[in-house]
Amino acid sequence: MTDNARARKLADRIQVVVAETLDRRIKDPRLGFVTITDARVTGDLREATVFYTVYGDDEERAASAAALESAKGVLRSEVGRQTGVRFTPTLAFVPDALPDNARTIEDLLDKARAKDAEVREVSTGKTYAGDADPYRKPDDEGYEEDAPEAAEATGAAGAAGRAGDDDTDDTDDTDGAAAK
Repeated sequence: MTDNARARKLADRIQVVVAETLDRRIKDPRLGFVTITDARVTGDLREATVFYTVYGDDEERAASAAALESAKGVLRSEVGRQTGVRFTPTLAFVPDALPDNARTIEDLLDKARAKDAEVREVSTGKTYAGDADPYRKPDDEGYEEDAPEAAEATGAAGAAGRAGDDDTDDTDDTDGAAAK
């Protein structure tokens, strides 16, 4: 059974040990400005993946990757010595994609800001197509607070008016027939 808490603790310790060892012991001139961003250990504690970033261009990244691969043995022995685990995990170095993702998100946010500014410029000095507030309020003219009661009164008067219209229509028809 694997212990995830133990794997997390070991991963955190590996991250610190690798970062300190790169800073103090590894003197490879190909190694650029490397930052260890994360470390993950498998559940059986046999393999560790170390994520890193390099400040610089693609050439410096490739040189730093080669320097990390050549220093892998020294780093693994230092991890084994400082962690005290029975089996020292093998190390795999993977460039972290976080800075690239952050750069992509920043570019998208810049585009959104530019688009918002463009919309703001177009809408400056414009008015609404209708009223600014299309809803009636109690202080408006023609607003009736007792709307249901008014509707009932209007409905009764309308029904009476229609009944009277029916009588008039009948008399008109009979008058028309009598006139012929």
